[in-house]
Amino acid sequence: RAIPVLDFSKLNGHERAKTLAHIANACEDWGFFHLVNHGIAEDLLERVKKVSTDFYKLEREENFKNSKVVKLLNETGDKKLENVDWEDIITLTDDNVNEWPSQTPGFKETFKEFRYELKKLAEKILEVLDENLGLPKGHIKKAFDGEEGENNAFFGTKVSHYPPSPNPERVNGLRPHTDAGGLILLFQDDKVGGLQVWKDGEWIDVEPLKNTIVISVGDQIEVISNGLYKSAWHRVFSTTDSNRRSVASYYNPSHKATIAPAPQLMKETSEEWNQAYPKFVFGDYMSVYYQQKFHPKEPRFQAVSAM
Repeated sequence: RAIPVLDFSKLNGHERAKTLAHIANACEDWGFFHLVNHGIAEDLLERVKKVSTDFYKLEREENFKNSKVVKLLNETGDKKLENVDWEDIITLTDDNVNEWPSQTPGFKETFKEFRYELKKLAEKILEVLDENLGLPKGHIKKAFDGEEGENNAFFGTKVSHYPPSPNPERVNGLRPHTDAGGLILLFQDDKVGGLQVWKDGEWIDVEPLKNTIVISVGDQIEVISNGLYKSAWHRVFSTTDSNRRSVASYYNPSHKATIAPAPQLMKETSEEWNQAYPKFVFGDYMSVYYQQKFHPKEPRFQAVSAM
């Protein structure tokens, strides 16, 4: 069993209706899919791989050897580590450009270009989700922007590495979780696996496929779709012999945005609307998520509905 592999370019031809249906099915059944022919140039993707790998070797590898998780692994005998991940992370946003890595040649320029292209792709995918859900064009983006005006949705990029682990059975690369935000675009390692998605009671490998973008539905898309699309549980396991590269970008609501099921997706019953999810401010949801990221998501929705 494997997650769907979908060709984004076919939206522009005679197979558009079939491709829309495939995307809808992937969002409903998996919450994850590979996207090929997504429009981001191969040359740019190759440069992203190079600068990401160079950056870790030049600026992070030695520091990781002295990190908290390495120390815990060395100090706790045979005990499994429950509250840490075998992961090195930096986060890139438009607001912290001055803090982006500066020692790695080409890093800043490459990631500025890559993030620009990814954000455009994210907004195209959101319009596809609007269409599949029967929503007005731009509905999800408008919800994410909030009432402050245009382009207030948040776009961040997490550059991660999962170095070789001496005891992968004692610590996860990344513990099981769903993604808090809206739409996640993952450019994962071509060769080193490790990402898995939970489907029908088992963990399914998200196999490395060269230069694809893996799309993941976040919790906020689940809410807006009133549960038609579900965010999927996923994890990363660590290995003894490989360094896995991962670049995950997330198109999220503004912290001030109010998120709720789209009215078009709620049906009126005799006494009430069948609204399966609460209405809430995204910043409030994130406050709950930070505390409960690795726990079941349903209590997060319950907690935020009471705020």
